Amino acid sequence: MNSSEQLQAAEQALSPIFSGIDAAVKQNLQRVLSAFRNKHVGTHHFASVSGYGHDDLGRGILDHVFAEIVQAEAAAVRVQFVSGTHAIACALYGVLRPGDEMLAVVGSPYDTLEEVIGLRSPGQGSLLEFGIRYRKLSLTDEGTVDWHALKNAIKNDTRLVLIQRSCGYSWRSSLAIAEIEKIIRIVKQQNPETVCFVDNCYGEFIEDREPTAIGADLMAGSLIKNPGGTIVTAGGYVAGKAELVEAAACRLTAPGIGSAGGATFDQNRLLFQGLFLAPQMVGEAMKGNHLTAYVFDQLGYAVNPAPFAPRRDVIQAIKLGSPQKLIAFCRAIQQNSPVGSYLDPVPAAMHGYESQLVMAGGTFIDGSTSEFSADGPLRQPYIVFCQGGTHWTHVAIALEAAIEAVQAVD
Repeated sequence: MNSSEQLQAAEQALSPIFSGIDAAVKQNLQRVLSAFRNKHVGTHHFASVSGYGHDDLGRGILDHVFAEIVQAEAAAVRVQFVSGTHAIACALYGVLRPGDEMLAVVGSPYDTLEEVIGLRSPGQGSLLEFGIRYRKLSLTDEGTVDWHALKNAIKNDTRLVLIQRSCGYSWRSSLAIAEIEKIIRIVKQQNPETVCFVDNCYGEFIEDREPTAIGADLMAGSLIKNPGGTIVTAGGYVAGKAELVEAAACRLTAPGIGSAGGATFDQNRLLFQGLFLAPQMVGEAMKGNHLTAYVFDQLGYAVNPAPFAPRRDVIQAIKLGSPQKLIAFCRAIQQNSPVGSYLDPVPAAMHGYESQLVMAGGTFIDGSTSEFSADGPLRQPYIVFCQGGTHWTHVAIALEAAIEAVQAVD
């Protein structure tokens, strides 16, 4: 069976899954539309202001719309956030103070947070340098949350618990909303004052609720991932309890300014439109994930999640087993991208990451992982992580080439 026939067989097998995703998209779009309607979004909200950004009507309404969608007290959606890591860092610096402890409860956090915490590159003002202690709960041998250890993990000075929803560059299952809810319940039973913070990157609109709807005190994410709908040019968000959102916003701007400052640079229309498109774009990415998992599982590769497993984010991992296959896969994706198809991905160092990376990202927005991309660190066992996809048919086209490229290495 050639690659084209393999994709056709996969599409037929996954037809019921695709139908279920469409139903979920409709449900998520309904809550977006309800928030737009309840906040009376109109074309006058697309106007912008300059300078300090005082009295930006569109920015203020967008915050309220976003907060309603995720069932939070408040939100700050800002183009000034450079990335999801930046939004997360602002949240952590906003909440934590010298002498506090931060506890990561889902194993090691994503690579780019290691320098924020202070595990690498000292001298840049990390949390550890400000006297904030860090501890983590390792995953079980099966790669799951250590529920037994979590029941007694919270100490008197554990000010914040870090819950990373997505798997990042680790071979574990990303968290379902029900699992996040369970973590929060166990933490709050030990100390109701401990802040439960969720790194929500890659997880928005996967299920019918977000972490703030099931008890998370604060969460953060990137607009060039799910909630930007593939068209927002930059930015991120924080959402949750109003006082914690404001504390994070004060780290983005300055104490006394907080969420009241920051011009949107004529981006308001894209921010609203991207949020409207987001459920559909996430649905397409989920279909592409299922397709990728199915065909590479059939080829004999370990995949995470499994082909028919429920999606918990927009990331699909494939354990390719060699650097040559990892590079070949990424090159095939790049060659079938709409932008920069002529470029040849090569392994290289990247700011914030410990290992060299090879990345395929022929995207309209630089670094947008809501558009179809693939990357992986050059370290054992050579896993490629596929993210996003504006429509699953593009993923299918790129996968044909990727299958052939990987098989040519054998």
